[in-house]
Amino acid sequence: MIAVIAALPGELKPLVRDWQRVEPNIWTGHIAAHEAIAIAGGMGATAAARAVERASAQGKLDALISYGWAGAVTCALKPPAAYAISEIVDHGSGERFITRTPDGVRLVTLDHVAGINEKRPLAETHQAVLVDMEAAAVARLAAENRIPFYCFKGISDAYTDNLPDFARFISAEGRLRLAAFLAHAAIRPIYWPSLARVGRNSGIAASNLARLLSKSFPATL
Repeated sequence: MIAVIAALPGELKPLVRDWQRVEPNIWTGHIAAHEAIAIAGGMGATAAARAVERASAQGKLDALISYGWAGAVTCALKPPAAYAISEIVDHGSGERFITRTPDGVRLVTLDHVAGINEKRPLAETHQAVLVDMEAAAVARLAAENRIPFYCFKGISDAYTDNLPDFARFISAEGRLRLAAFLAHAAIRPIYWPSLARVGRNSGIAASNLARLLSKSFPATL
């Protein structure tokens, strides 16, 4: 079985459109003729680890895929494009994880949404082009359990987008407390243009991501 680990249901929506929904944030279906389970486990490393554990409880995993939205940390990549990831760097620990897709790009995992002034230093320090909050946690568990690991990310926000830190609005379960977040953003117009762009780009990025996965994932493992 292949396990696709995402943070939010919106990241998975185009992929699981024809799959069976077995729980509010869990779907089962097929990828390249392989049985698959997709879980929107919540934002952050802890939520991603719980999602991997949940997937593992369903049976032996033949592959783990970290999947979903990421932010650009250079102007070289722009939303709503989608990319395979070849290497992941954990910003906190410095660990590096290689995926089964050698011709992809490098991503850095951070424990919060990267602020606009953090993006260039992240790119320079790690020679990375994308940033997310979950991929390193999934990669670490794949390595520990010797499970083939892949990562595919769609760009939701550009290098120049200035977003609020979502971390303070994430529940213990990894869910975004949307009402509190919207109330925070509503009185801070500095974020409005970027949030509007992210809203437009995210759905397209998710569709591009689903097409990329369907095209890129091997027929045999």
